[in-house]
Amino acid sequence: MNIKHNTVTARLLAATAFCSIIAVSPAYAATAPETAPTVPAAASEGDQLGDIVVTAEKRPQTAQRTPISISVLSGADLANRHVVSLADLTDGSIPSLKVAPFYSRNSALIVNIRGVGVLSDGNQPARDQGVGVYVNGVYLGRAQGLGTALFDIDSLEVLKGPQGTLFGRNTEGGAINITTKKPTGDFHANLIAGAGNFGSYKAEGHIDLPSVAGIALKIDGVVSHRDPLVKNTLTGASGFNAYDKRGVRVEALWNPTSDFSADYAFDSSYDASTSLYLQLLGLGTNKQAALGTVQATRADVANVGVPEQPSVGKVHGHELNLEYRPASNLTLKSITSYRALTQSQYDNGSASTTMSNASGVFTNVAFSRYSLAQFRQNQFSQEFQAIGELGRLKYVAGALYYRENVQDNAQAFATNQFTDAAGSAYTILSLNYDAQRIDRASHVSTTSVGAFGQATYTPALLDDAIHVTGGLRWTRDAKHGQLFTVNGASPVVFGVTGTRYLDAHWSRVDPMVNVLVDVSRDIHVYGKWSTGYKSGGANSRSLQYLAFNPESVSVFEAGLKTEFFNRHARFNVSAYAGTYKNVQVDFSGLYETVINGVLTRSNRTTTETLNAPGTGGIHGVEADFKLTPLPHLTLGASYAYTYVRIPSTANPFPATAGGTVNNTPVEIYQTYTPEHGASGTIDYEIPLEGATVRAHLDGNYDSGFYANATDPLFLGAGNAGNVYQPKGDSAFIVNGTLALADIDMGRGDARVTVSVWARNLFNEQHVFYRALSLTSGLNGFFNEARTFGGQVQVKF
Repeated sequence: MNIKHNTVTARLLAATAFCSIIAVSPAYAATAPETAPTVPAAASEGDQLGDIVVTAEKRPQTAQRTPISISVLSGADLANRHVVSLADLTDGSIPSLKVAPFYSRNSALIVNIRGVGVLSDGNQPARDQGVGVYVNGVYLGRAQGLGTALFDIDSLEVLKGPQGTLFGRNTEGGAINITTKKPTGDFHANLIAGAGNFGSYKAEGHIDLPSVAGIALKIDGVVSHRDPLVKNTLTGASGFNAYDKRGVRVEALWNPTSDFSADYAFDSSYDASTSLYLQLLGLGTNKQAALGTVQATRADVANVGVPEQPSVGKVHGHELNLEYRPASNLTLKSITSYRALTQSQYDNGSASTTMSNASGVFTNVAFSRYSLAQFRQNQFSQEFQAIGELGRLKYVAGALYYRENVQDNAQAFATNQFTDAAGSAYTILSLNYDAQRIDRASHVSTTSVGAFGQATYTPALLDDAIHVTGGLRWTRDAKHGQLFTVNGASPVVFGVTGTRYLDAHWSRVDPMVNVLVDVSRDIHVYGKWSTGYKSGGANSRSLQYLAFNPESVSVFEAGLKTEFFNRHARFNVSAYAGTYKNVQVDFSGLYETVINGVLTRSNRTTTETLNAPGTGGIHGVEADFKLTPLPHLTLGASYAYTYVRIPSTANPFPATAGGTVNNTPVEIYQTYTPEHGASGTIDYEIPLEGATVRAHLDGNYDSGFYANATDPLFLGAGNAGNVYQPKGDSAFIVNGTLALADIDMGRGDARVTVSVWARNLFNEQHVFYRALSLTSGLNGFFNEARTFGGQVQVKF
């Protein structure tokens, strides 16, 4: 007993000393990752909390012994929340993760972790997001395509950033690591069908076929549909915030020997969605048309009818995973992938911001700006990994090649016109959309190569309780592109002559150091320092198409992971602090110049991207708790506090008719980052004879966030005065599921589950995106109304 006591005491002293070093570190104040999984759906034997196996360090291991901040949603958790795609994670299921549509478009998603990822517009060919999304080890290079339906998910890991060493470029905020269920080689079928309000329906089929000649085959099919949440009054036009998703995935797993496997998969997805509806929340200085009514609560009918059609995304891909074990302590992996997508974007949901002018006379005034864009991308990636052990050393090493080609264009024109002075009647303009001018068009090719290594050494001290990890990654990015249509004209636009070229490259080294101390079997403390970056690029909404540099983060984090009450309770807490440099900041405005003595402005909103000067910072605290107080009852709670500071940056746009640049630094707001976020879950089971009653309830809170990075004043004489960026509302969303599960049908292994579900159960409403124009007024997007339905699942 004394020996054991002394050993634990020594470990505690080691952990205390380690934490003391952390506390006095001159680089950062104490703050670290939002740790621990948010998930395990079901308790294991004796209602203990089950282990969660993750691959955050490229090898399977339990989340509690993985010394990084990590949250996990299992396939069962996603089903309980009725998650169809990543777009359904907007409710804040994981507090430090924020998922949101890009402006009004569900066809492209913004993904931020710990307040880092996208500050404004990542919906462009030569710009990247700061959170990497991976499916079965394959990086998805674009924001477009992330809204497609998910296929039979095994787990969704949220790895808090930076993750630059093992996952590479564009993971400064972290990474989302999605794993699908693999073929089993035995016959199984999982069939789901359901329907709900707003004309929604869903069907899934997941079929495992028996292994033939060592090849196991699995087929997944998904169909999901929802009618508009806001009605469009124009006959024949689509409504707002509707979707139609479908997809198929076929996977073949070949295991000719116990030491080798080849896993090939093909997937194809179709995702049609309509834009969100932007509501006028308050008047500006301009006079408003009679039809341009303020809608201060969530609308179910638009105030005017406009042409609108679905934005359609088509994605397909191939992946080949090879795994070979030449020795018991070495595994070699190869991950090869090719993916391609096309995405149309048709957005006419913002008519409310176009129905005002200074004169108040609206006869023949055109309004309702239809924004159209066509986006194409393909990518090829090849990664090699070596994962092994040498005595007390565990290591992973690898190399990556990534090649991407992207092109886009954009059009914008008015579709409606008032027919009277008061703006109380209108007509739809007869336009040939294909004949409208292309306002901008660009293409870019990206090549990225990298090599990485990470090793963990366990010295023969304190019963192997200390684990020291070091890692390093070298990356070289190159981007070559052209902005070949500039503001609707070429070769000369406001002094910009000819096609604008991008030819830039950057090299980067990202290190990582991590120390883990096992205080006991159930208590682990760690400290980690790591860096990450988001690639440089160019802004295709600009006139200049000037290259901007990568932005980067350097973060120190410390965490505690614990289990107690005989593994009936789990509590993990962490904190992080670090620097945020060269932040890519957008400024939007109108270029002005004097031509032949006449003041002329560009006829399209223009955006320039700058790297913010100086050094900003990020810090936060995150905690996760899970408890099984009674048999079959599991409670969970998560919390995240996030703070990001970005240095003030000078506006590059001219402030006077003479073209004088406004050099006054303006405050930069971190976007899509609630300062406080929390989530709670209740899962309860009641075993019955031949069935089980299962109930799930989750509540998700965030304190609101900014959707635009800069103040709404940019130009001219009006630039005097104090106008501040408006913030979105705080939110509390509750989701629930009630099921009579695993009903024994008396035929072999056949089981049936009947369930009802609801998202936003209490129909809470809030404005998550709020923006201000001094002239046209305050506007914003509301969250989705309550949706609910029922479904039947058959397994055999």
